[in-house]
Amino acid sequence: MALRHILAVVVGGVALAAVAGPAVAARTVEEPAYEVTSTHEGFEVRAYGPRIVAQVRVVGDAREASSAGFRLLAGYIFGGNRARVSIAMTAPVGQQRAGQSIAMTAPVGQRRDGEEWLVTFTMPSTFTLESLPEPVDSRVELREVPGQRIAVWRFSGAPAAKVVEARKRELVDRVVGEGFTPVGVVDYARYDPPWVLPLLRRNELWVELAP
Repeated sequence: MALRHILAVVVGGVALAAVAGPAVAARTVEEPAYEVTSTHEGFEVRAYGPRIVAQVRVVGDAREASSAGFRLLAGYIFGGNRARVSIAMTAPVGQQRAGQSIAMTAPVGQRRDGEEWLVTFTMPSTFTLESLPEPVDSRVELREVPGQRIAVWRFSGAPAAKVVEARKRELVDRVVGEGFTPVGVVDYARYDPPWVLPLLRRNELWVELAP
């Protein structure tokens, strides 16, 4: 009985390592540097420095847009550029509605099929706008994001779109309740590839704060 118990523990540990391996590997990629400046109920405030992103605008529902945007951006960093060089993958991958501002007196609206989305990859910090290779696909744009204060709500899993929307509204409510002024749109940041088990995935909601 003792031997069986030991074997069960060993096998379970190996299985967990096999499952967790991709998640651990995914989190060894570079992330934008930040400093946590304050913590609050349900979120923390981070100070990020300037960073460069590659972005595409895609149309569809949330899942379609995420997949289409990821493919276009992955094509760019895996050699789809004028220099035909590979660029290291970073985290997170961001997704937000294009061109929508936060309505301070109303909740964020529900997603609509055919809506335009902005999907972004952060570029490695070793690059500048001048040193990044030009994308072959004209839909891929490069831009510099200035330093920001961002309220962040971190969670795991693979929630449905309507759950994410509810959490966006809740984050805005919490931020306003703490006396901050959110600006822009709420960004859904994902750190892990889709083959990582939902329980092990790291997801965040980001909303920029006024100075």
